[in-house]
Amino acid sequence: MFPWFDIRSINLINFLFANLIVTVVVLGGLLATIEKHLPTAIRQTFRYGKHALKGSPDRLVSLLEVPKAWFKHFYVFAALWSVAGFAVMMETYLTGQPARDYVIAFLDTMATNKRMVRTTPTETMVAMTLITLQCLRRFYETWFVQVFSSKLKINLSAYLVGYIHYFGTIVAILAQAEGFTRAGPVSLPTNGYRFEPSVRLALCVGVFCYAWYHQYLSNVILANLRKDKAGKVVSQKHSLPTGDYFEAVSSPHMFFEIVMYVVLFCVLHRNSTMVYVLLWVLSNQLMNSWLTHQWYVENFPNYPKQRKALVPFVL
Repeated sequence: MFPWFDIRSINLINFLFANLIVTVVVLGGLLATIEKHLPTAIRQTFRYGKHALKGSPDRLVSLLEVPKAWFKHFYVFAALWSVAGFAVMMETYLTGQPARDYVIAFLDTMATNKRMVRTTPTETMVAMTLITLQCLRRFYETWFVQVFSSKLKINLSAYLVGYIHYFGTIVAILAQAEGFTRAGPVSLPTNGYRFEPSVRLALCVGVFCYAWYHQYLSNVILANLRKDKAGKVVSQKHSLPTGDYFEAVSSPHMFFEIVMYVVLFCVLHRNSTMVYVLLWVLSNQLMNSWLTHQWYVENFPNYPKQRKALVPFVL
């Protein structure tokens, strides 16, 4: 219809993440400053879980709410999507050939056909391996470890954001990788792609694994609050978590989520889209951790004063 317009000239992934960042920053800022003056619909849409809106709900917004346990769904998607991305990456780098044309065409559509190579095969392989491990672990946790309250709801928009996040992150990692763009050398070296480990990447992997493990431990602690010693679910109420990094912050699982995405950014620091991914994770986790910390302080009179909301000893 418009021959002068080519949607592939727009980075849709950047556009999606930019909109998510603006939304959470604006609405989060309004909640933090003038929440009592905001319409019920806005407050109810943004708040969910333990810090859900108190009082009479908005009827229309209530129709757009789904069980919080549906979080499980987008981790099924995340696991499958990350494994698919990992498989495509491995096929490309092990065969020593550029990615299949349909893969490059898909990336052209989602992340512009003007993409340039900005990350090496080594960086891409490290990042894809780490995000795949994260998605697989979160799939395991949500289906076999965590205990979701049957009464809690989330807005449909928050549910859909989970899909957008993991879809966009996997696309972002591959979009500017060597072998996944139409730019770059016409021919490859005779021995295929070069893999060059470094001290920087080794440190990144080490920090990621530390955060990965402690996020898992945090979720186990939260789940065990609703289980007996035999592992049977006996309650759905919210209790005060203790142990590990819960002694320092209210939401260590959110803190370590940020740490892992900082690591991914450090691995792929030349990938321009990863800036959007990191800012989205930072803004989202900061806002959710602030609401969670506020809820703990309001509901536990003797809540430990040394605990920060998100960053140990700082924030």
